[in-house]
Amino acid sequence: MNNAIDRKCVWIASLLLLALLLVLPFLVKNYRVFQFNLVIVYAIAILGLNILTGFNGQISLGHGAFYAFGAYTAAILMDKVGVPYWATLPVAFVFCFVFGFLVGFPALRLAGHYLALATFALALAMPPLLKYKKVEGLTGGVQGIVLNKPEPPFNFRFLDQSFGADRWLYFFSLAVGALMFLVAWNLVRGRVGRAMIAVRDHPIAATAMGINLPMLKSMTFGVSAGITGVSGALGAIVVAFVSPDSFTVFLSIFLLVGVVVAGLGSIPGAIFGGIFIQFVPNIADEISKAAPAAIYGLFLIAFMYLMPTGVMGGVNALWERLRSRRAD
Repeated sequence: MNNAIDRKCVWIASLLLLALLLVLPFLVKNYRVFQFNLVIVYAIAILGLNILTGFNGQISLGHGAFYAFGAYTAAILMDKVGVPYWATLPVAFVFCFVFGFLVGFPALRLAGHYLALATFALALAMPPLLKYKKVEGLTGGVQGIVLNKPEPPFNFRFLDQSFGADRWLYFFSLAVGALMFLVAWNLVRGRVGRAMIAVRDHPIAATAMGINLPMLKSMTFGVSAGITGVSGALGAIVVAFVSPDSFTVFLSIFLLVGVVVAGLGSIPGAIFGGIFIQFVPNIADEISKAAPAAIYGLFLIAFMYLMPTGVMGGVNALWERLRSRRAD
């Protein structure tokens, strides 16, 4: 009986959330819609990193490099080749999957903080590589690449708001995000997901059970990089601009912060991680123009003190407490 009630509550909450998401861009101005687009972009990137770190136990401080690779893949295809914006996303996934697989395979000899340092070096190297003179004809060098935002296929007004480029990209990003979350959800709930968790919790026992440890870790690295590459490509389309200085090592650190805020091993928590890394720096800057980083640090410390297992860990604990009280 309780399980049936729980499922009914989940369905009602899901339908209400869907209705809110569909109406939300018409309730706010264009700049807020643009910020919501970035929340979705960051949520997809955090989702990709969480598959690697939360479910497989591999710590990466270099996922900003995969994000940049996906962004430049989309920008170059759109600017130099004339590929439609929507067609760049699967290409970015394939390229970043291969890139991540090639990076993950030699990194198999590393673990823990050694792997984190190796991927950190990748994040440090990406901006200079994008500025390298021999490829600046393709990447635009320090100037980057300016893109045009795609126009919506139709136009109308709703709640006194026009259906412009940002609102169209919001629904496009929402559809892409839903697809990526569905893929990740099916992945971690299947045999592959159970194998990933087994490798994370006890690699020796996983190997004894017949799991191909090198291949699984490399494939996980590739899938994680591919999803992050899709988010980078989507971010390039949303922002309509890419440059090397947009993909510094701080991007990789922010993505890892988003994973911690979301909760390790949580699929829906990536949304809260995206909200955190998009809005909290802005709030910190409004509180103190002189030391926004200090305010941001205080926010993060307070958050970790109040929710040490992330947002979804706190939500799950609260839900279990409510269920136990209702049972009593």
